[in-house]
Parts: sequence; structure tokens; C-alpha cells
Amino acid sequence: MDNLMKLSCEEFLEKLASKEPVPGGGGAAALGGAISAALASMVANLTLGKEKFLAVESEMLRLAAASEYLWQELLQLAQEDASVFEAFMNCYKMPKATDAEKALRQAKIQEAAKMAAEIPLKIGEKSLAVLLLAAEAAELGNPAVITDAAVAALMARAAVRSAVYNVKINLNLINDRDYCSVVAGRITALEQEALAAEKNVLEHTDKVLA
Repeated sequence: MDNLMKLSCEEFLEKLASKEPVPGGGGAAALGGAISAALASMVANLTLGKEKFLAVESEMLRLAAASEYLWQELLQLAQEDASVFEAFMNCYKMPKATDAEKALRQAKIQEAAKMAAEIPLKIGEKSLAVLLLAAEAAELGNPAVITDAAVAALMARAAVRSAVYNVKINLNLINDRDYCSVVAGRITALEQEALAAEKNVLEHTDKVLA
């Protein structure tokens, strides 16, 4: 499998558009979250070093560092999402001629389905962290680039929602209802926090632009 992090933007999009199953929606969500993080970092960097924003210098330094860490993490998760999907599909190729083979195959499918749910869940959680940083950038950062902070927030919100859908489709394959219930609670909390953060960012941005 290609290292997705080493591809150019054009190469990544070509792979995304192809008949190959990976990268897919999970990788696209992770990339969207990474782009959001880079934008949030840009807002911080365009605030740093300016005399009128010295009061928030420490916050912007932290925000820039945290954003860079998150976009690196999200790019790695795009790779992991592709790897997990390939492993999941390979489980369906396992032999099933005997009862023992069928049982082992089903157990491996269940294990792989959980991993296929866990990675987009991580993408959603990291993207929420990006959204919260974008909200902070919008509130404290240079107002000349507030729309960049708003775009970062909107893209991060989309990444959260996209990741959640990728979790949900895998939960439908998992027989462990206790596990599914716990994960369902986590994604509900993710969605609620992301929605509230997005609403606050947009309201603040609209006030600044009015």
C-alpha cells in the first residue's frame, strides 16, 4: 500500500477518485481535519509577533503547536484507516470450508470491524480537537484572518460528522451490543460538542464581519 502521507495533493485525489477501495471516506475525513488544523495554525502564525496581539502571544504559540501536532496525527490516521480497511476485507477471504474455519473467520471479522470503527472514531475526536482550536483562533486571533478560522471550524465540523458516519456503518457489522452502545454514546457526545462549537464560531465571526 502506498504511504498516503507522501502523496501530492493531486496524487491523493486521483487515488480517492479511482476504483481502489482506499483511501475512502475515512481518509477524506482525516485529510479534511488535517487541512482544518493547518488553517488554524496559520491564523495563530499570522497573529504572533504583532504588537497589538502581545497579550495572546502565549495562547497563539500553544495553538500553533497543538494544531501542527493534530494535522500530523490526522494524516497518520488517514494511513491507518486505509490499512485497517484492507485488513478487514482480507478477513472475508479466509477459508470457510469447515465449522472451525467459519468460526475463526467470523471472529476475525468481528475483531476487524471493531478496529474499522475505532480509527474513524479517533479521526472524529482529533477533528473535534481541531474545531475547538479553530474556535479559539477565531476568538483570540488576528481578526483580519477570522474567516480563515471560520473555514477551519467548518471543515473540522465536516470532518467530525464524516468520521461519525464511518463509525456508524462499522457498528452495524458488530455483534457486541455492549461495545456498540458505548461507542454510540461517544459519537453522540462528539456530534453535540462539535455542533455547539461550530455555532459559537459562526456567531462570533458574523459579529466581527457585521
